[in-house]
Amino acid sequence: MKYDFIVVGSGAIGSSIAYELASRKFSVCRVGDSDRSNSASKAAGAMNGCFGEITQSLLASRYGKLKLDMDCIAKDLWPTWEKRLSDSSGNNKTLFTAQGTHIILNTAGMKEVDSINYDAIEKSLINYSVPYKKIDPREIHWLNPNDLVRPLNALYIPDEHAVNSDLLLKKLDAAFISERGTIVEENAKCVIVENNKATGVKLLNGECLQADKVIVAAGAHSLELLSSLPEVSRKIPPIFSGYGVSILVRVPEGRELPTSVIRTPNRAFACGLHCVPRGERVLYLGATNILAEKPRKNALISDVQFLLDCALEQLDINLHDAEILSIQVGNRPIPADGFPLIGPCDDTNIWLATGTYRDGLHQSPLLANYVANSLTGIKNHQINLDDFNPMRPPLSGLSRELIVKETVQQMFATGYEYRWDIKPYWLPLLDKGLTENYQNLIESLHPHFTPPPELVAFSYLYESMRHELRNYYGAWS
Repeated sequence: MKYDFIVVGSGAIGSSIAYELASRKFSVCRVGDSDRSNSASKAAGAMNGCFGEITQSLLASRYGKLKLDMDCIAKDLWPTWEKRLSDSSGNNKTLFTAQGTHIILNTAGMKEVDSINYDAIEKSLINYSVPYKKIDPREIHWLNPNDLVRPLNALYIPDEHAVNSDLLLKKLDAAFISERGTIVEENAKCVIVENNKATGVKLLNGECLQADKVIVAAGAHSLELLSSLPEVSRKIPPIFSGYGVSILVRVPEGRELPTSVIRTPNRAFACGLHCVPRGERVLYLGATNILAEKPRKNALISDVQFLLDCALEQLDINLHDAEILSIQVGNRPIPADGFPLIGPCDDTNIWLATGTYRDGLHQSPLLANYVANSLTGIKNHQINLDDFNPMRPPLSGLSRELIVKETVQQMFATGYEYRWDIKPYWLPLLDKGLTENYQNLIESLHPHFTPPPELVAFSYLYESMRHELRNYYGAWS
């Protein structure tokens, strides 16, 4: 059978695009394991975080502001999206697990990162006329941190909630099938190309599927599927894996859960520490993001220990007697310039919808509608994402000088999160040494193109990352 569309990827973005196209009465095949092991979507806290995710560096460029616009539009789409999925799937259980978001500024981080990002959140709420309330952190229900890292300030955003990611994915599966979509559980090996045009996909088991157009939404693995189009893929920002760990715990019977999301501002190279209630005494804990050479399957002891220590110290010292239900590993897709890859790959009949970093699940209703409209000739009036076309030279969020400064600051912030004890007279020496190291690294990659801070820091460790960056920069030099 030849389909109108094949969607490669069973995460929130791929599943949403497949459902949206099928609901418009196209024949759609979704390719990918429904187990979704190690996918970003399955391990996500699924916060509808819009302003809670803001950082000072995000607001420093029009591309970062475009990402914020995407988040704002997506936030408003969720109530209707939930109803559509409930109607199509026949499952009326609510997706929403938290009411509002509390953002706390505590002493566990660093003022040059935590305090600045906290201020950026509040200023943006004011600039966008979004309702919020300053509150005394002692008034936050459930929060009970160690006094050594107690929060100093807090604010409440009433319309930034969270959803149950596991239930969302199950609803997407059922809704897609109800719209006569076809699910193929086998993962894809590559896109089949004839005369520079995609004609379908080849599966790992050797089977081939045909389609008029192929949408690749396979997260960190997306560009691996374009091996038959080297001249196309070399001009697309390479995607690296942001490996993250989350933990589901069950609190003892009789113990309450928080009713809201509780989180810090985004921290060094990662989302802030956060907890999300999941109901039935289950609490989601998350924080970590580490760039890896390849997607990881299993969590490292050091990362699990760090997350649990942060949760106990900064959220609730009584969590020590909660049961660990599962340790989840997700791999976020991080492009070389830090911005999404949304759009056609030249005129190959291939579309990419990936590279959304931490925003993919939240933005999935928006991306589903945007991609479906674009593929079917309907003009998108809500937003224009041409800047994020996959075949592009690197987008610049900050100047080279500021990227070096930001990388150094975030490395220092990592030290404070781990409670390092550095004598004051060491700090200028460390600052000078890190600055020179990162300046030399960046200059060795390209005279002008510069990766974002997290890639500067982690590519210093991995030659394979530096090699991919040089190849991509070379394609646009």
